[in-house]
Amino acid sequence: MSKFGKVAVLLGGNSDEREISIKSGTAVLKALKAQGIDAHAFDPRDKPLHDLEVFDRVFINLHGRFGEDGCIQGALEMLHIPYTGSGVMASAIGMDKWRTKLLWRAMGVITPDFALVSANSDFAAIEQQLGLPLFVKPANEGSSIGITKVKEAGGLQAAYKIAAESDPLVIAEKFVGAGEYTVGIIGDAELGLEALPIIRIIPKNEFYDYEAKYLRNDTEYLCPSGLSLEQETLIKQEALMAFRAIGCKGWGRVDFLMDEAGHHYFLEINTSPGMTDHSLVPMAAKAAGISFEQLVVRILELADVG
Repeated sequence: MSKFGKVAVLLGGNSDEREISIKSGTAVLKALKAQGIDAHAFDPRDKPLHDLEVFDRVFINLHGRFGEDGCIQGALEMLHIPYTGSGVMASAIGMDKWRTKLLWRAMGVITPDFALVSANSDFAAIEQQLGLPLFVKPANEGSSIGITKVKEAGGLQAAYKIAAESDPLVIAEKFVGAGEYTVGIIGDAELGLEALPIIRIIPKNEFYDYEAKYLRNDTEYLCPSGLSLEQETLIKQEALMAFRAIGCKGWGRVDFLMDEAGHHYFLEINTSPGMTDHSLVPMAAKAAGISFEQLVVRILELADVG
């Protein structure tokens, strides 16, 4: 497909999610090459960014810091190279779970109750406010890195210290425990966004952590999700609203939780989802009749600058 010109597939990078990024990027690279696209791997850890000037488009498969937080997006805009996924602002906000929640609440998107935690916080008061169990997580980290489920009173302070090793901005979040789900999204705000079939995630360990996401083979993924048609339709519509509220485009994923009463709460947004054999967007696309090869080409077609 010569219409794309020379394509760089960004993978690796310097974040804690480097290993997963390499797996994602390798899968995308293979799929693009299989369709005759002149695609090449590019690891920004090992090469200067100005080497990208010879490429016509960039497929971003970087995860975590410097890859999905607006940094690489800004660099590519300075180089005037079209790239996949969301722009600088949406990427930066989407990476920051705290600011995502603030914006969502301002827009009427329902998200679990939360509190910002610091070394000077009244940990007992936050535990009382949110109830137990609760989750503690770095605001700017992905792949469940640094997350702790606090189940006993007095555990918040230790969990805070673990999260703070990954990011100085730490949030505590109310536990919502009747199911974790995700909605893959692809498309352009002007040309139309499509919400893919919802997937329910059932981990066999405590929660959907790094091990359950990438290493274990016993995590269950249900698609159809088991939700009623009415529920799925409503949640898809609200997921698109949540996606637009951040200013996202191209493709991404919106995760949500269900409580025992059947109410849903949007958890976070992922502007550079994984593309490994365990990844959720390719899984949802397959359920919608879109092959992995078709998916990567469709994402690449949506590449632009800004």
